[in-house]
Amino acid sequence: MSVLYDVVDHVATVTIDRPEVLNAVDLPTEAELQRIWTDIESRDDIRAVVLTGAGERSFCAGADLKNTSNLKGVEYWAAARTGGFGGIALRETLDVPVIARVNGLALGGGFEMVLGCDIVVACEEASFGLPEPLVGRLPLDGGMLLLQRQIPYRQAMGMMLTGQRVKAPRALEMGLVNEVVPRAELDTAVHRWVQQMLACAPLSLKAIKQVVRRTGTLAPADAHRMRLPALVAALQSEDANEGVLAFQQKRKPQWLGR
Repeated sequence: MSVLYDVVDHVATVTIDRPEVLNAVDLPTEAELQRIWTDIESRDDIRAVVLTGAGERSFCAGADLKNTSNLKGVEYWAAARTGGFGGIALRETLDVPVIARVNGLALGGGFEMVLGCDIVVACEEASFGLPEPLVGRLPLDGGMLLLQRQIPYRQAMGMMLTGQRVKAPRALEMGLVNEVVPRAELDTAVHRWVQQMLACAPLSLKAIKQVVRRTGTLAPADAHRMRLPALVAALQSEDANEGVLAFQQKRKPQWLGR
């Protein structure tokens, strides 16, 4: 398998396992990632996801240029690909929060996958970039669309129009990542973020992500009027009552996810 996938204590870990090619994504890997995201969406027991790459050199170096689709140029751009690069960059149906554990290079499609996540924790050696113009390509699967929405315009254009890599400390300054830590502390930091998420009601997190992702282009008043499914489900949930009761009884809530 080119992708490792396991679920323990409500947390799914998805690991691109091709370290010999810097975890570059070929067609079988893309298909496996699509299958995994679909499975996560179908399950009620998963409350957080950690996405990472195997080894210590690379999170994901993007598309495997030695083993990609025969489609080129306009044909590739026009072809239907669910969710952007790796099935996650532009995915609109995954309401469970996703943490990117960036353990090295995040380039091209790999960076697009990071941009599709909700929380980003990186080791100090990590770097980010969209080098597609340097090889006559374009960041078609999310990069051009997401980067400009997540950091200031000049910074986004500076990265995209030069193909330059940004190291993790600078990425933190730009707002691309949430936290940068020494490599030895990466798993501890990711675990801390996961535990903070698990302390929250899972339906509340799904509702927050769904509202944020689907109303970002709307005026606040228009967004407020939308009755999105995850929002309604959270408001009508047993967990909504449990949270208040636990607060009154001065104890930790026992989330049921319903």
